Amino acid sequence: MNFIDTHAHLFVEEFKDDLHEVVIRAKEVGVKKVLLPNIDETSVSRLKQSVLDYPGFFYPMMGLHPTSVTGDWGKQLDIIYGELNSGGYIAVGEIGIDLYWDTSLKEAQINAFEEQLKWSIERDLPVSIHFRNATGEVIESIRRVGASSLRGVFHSFGGTKAELEAILELDNFLIGINGVVTFKNSGLSETLKHCPADRVVLETDSPYLAPVPYRGKRNESAYLLYVITQLAAIWNESRESIARITGRNANDLFKLGD
Repeated sequence: MNFIDTHAHLFVEEFKDDLHEVVIRAKEVGVKKVLLPNIDETSVSRLKQSVLDYPGFFYPMMGLHPTSVTGDWGKQLDIIYGELNSGGYIAVGEIGIDLYWDTSLKEAQINAFEEQLKWSIERDLPVSIHFRNATGEVIESIRRVGASSLRGVFHSFGGTKAELEAILELDNFLIGINGVVTFKNSGLSETLKHCPADRVVLETDSPYLAPVPYRGKRNESAYLLYVITQLAAIWNESRESIARITGRNANDLFKLGD
């Protein structure tokens, strides 16, 4: 059984001492590819080095995370755009809007997000979207920039049935499911009963959101197996079937090949 972790930050400080062991554990359970979304201008070099160290296993994205957006976001985007244009990136990400921690830079986040959406059209790349407490705002931005010209994934979906339906109305977009689906009080398992498997990709968001039984600890790509197991139970499918369908979805969206 092979599967793909479409969103993990394995290049961050939490993995500096044992990344090699983390990669080995991931491969042992069947993880074949891990997609690495950038965070901001300070994380670019670590991201690039990780990809160089594990070619054919790590695949990089380039973008500016909404919680890293500052009042000087234009200069930040100049750096990120220059790096994106250097080539080799499979997506624009992690980008989006986050209104959970701070709303004071909402306008700047929206402007930075929409600029990066335009890059994805320009370079014909998918986007990996962060949308915490901002589902409506993100969908508005997508429609404003051009929903028919964009494609991507709503990363770390944990919303309501209404939010799911709103996202699924965007024909070119999938949802990313991670360890939250294993949390008993999340309600996500019930919501996902209304979601077709061909609109889902798997992710961990490592080092965050570790699934049960590791909740509260550092997450890693090997734990994707627990996400697959939970989805198999929700949809009454085999784990092999879930891995195959979501792997195909990821390969098609990010153009990874087989």
